Amino acid sequence: MVGDHNEEWMRFALSLAQSAQGQTSPNPMVGAVAVKEGRLIGFGAHLRAGTPHAEVHALDMAGEQAKGCTLYVTLEPCNHYGRTPPCTKKIIDSGVKRVVVGCLDPDHRVAGQGLIRLREAGVEIIEGVLNTDCLQLNEAYFHHRKTGLPFVTLKTAVTLDGKTATVSGDSRWITGDAARLEVHRLRHTHDAVLVGSGTVLADRPQLTTRLPGGGVNPIRVVIDSRLQLSLDTPVADVSEVPTWVFCTEEADEKREQALIERGLRVFRTGGSPRVDLHKVFQRLGQEEIMSVLTECGGELNATLLQGGHVNQVKVFLAPKLLGGKESETALEGENPLKMADAMRLTDVEVAHFGEDICITGKPDHGAKGVNC
Repeated sequence: MVGDHNEEWMRFALSLAQSAQGQTSPNPMVGAVAVKEGRLIGFGAHLRAGTPHAEVHALDMAGEQAKGCTLYVTLEPCNHYGRTPPCTKKIIDSGVKRVVVGCLDPDHRVAGQGLIRLREAGVEIIEGVLNTDCLQLNEAYFHHRKTGLPFVTLKTAVTLDGKTATVSGDSRWITGDAARLEVHRLRHTHDAVLVGSGTVLADRPQLTTRLPGGGVNPIRVVIDSRLQLSLDTPVADVSEVPTWVFCTEEADEKREQALIERGLRVFRTGGSPRVDLHKVFQRLGQEEIMSVLTECGGELNATLLQGGHVNQVKVFLAPKLLGGKESETALEGENPLKMADAMRLTDVEVAHFGEDICITGKPDHGAKGVNC
């Protein structure tokens, strides 16, 4: 199949990969489709780390028909032994004639070597089909492989006048059911959800995924410089969901031991009065956390943006007006003097969830404003 048919089959492979969103980390989402003489003979998706890759599922389904077929795969096939054997060997042994690849894998164990191995074996290679879509599919994975850091999405919900809670701290609920359901989907698709100790103390959130069909719970990460976390708060219950707490060297050792005895993990990030967020994300990256969703208050949101830690912003906007000089806002920190100091968002997208809308964009860390 050539020309536009390549894109059609690759779109099918992308849809297969997308179906496993939230399940594959620390591996990427990958879809594969085997086609022969214009007929679909096999397909598959990588479902979970440690299980067969998408190419294996597709070729096993194709069986003997795989000889001479074209294999469409969203990501370059691996060429190394990890938790599973290399996919290049499976492709070559199956007699595949042509491999159409969406994008290369930046992992140092692959990084073009998969395609080199296939070409050496006489397999025809077509690269870059729906490249942008394939890269977008695994944005967090690619970011982690290139930087060693997780891809961070700052999420907040506000009224039309930018308020996140009343002066008393009441914030339930700013948005409607559809928007809150989307937040649970976001938790399902992120490896970790990060909050400050103030949010935990004020709201006592569970930070779990509660979708109609279930879902994967993210690791809960709490920034708690002085270890103020109470043992009776929901996030201190780790019977079903892990909780990691980051504090400073100044935090009380007895409180740390009490949390550890309850099954929480505690990380000290240095001797400064406040947790070093750069060290937090470095450690999360080392723990193979590919993506982090933040659900923080205005002060920590500002600190995250000022530190250049945020890769994406999602603002859920509700058609409500709250008012009040002392009502809480989504972004606090220092007071800018000029509108020109505002941080701009790029690659902006808008989606509707019931009466609410969600504005998604990438912060321009090179601009002025909260990142200065």
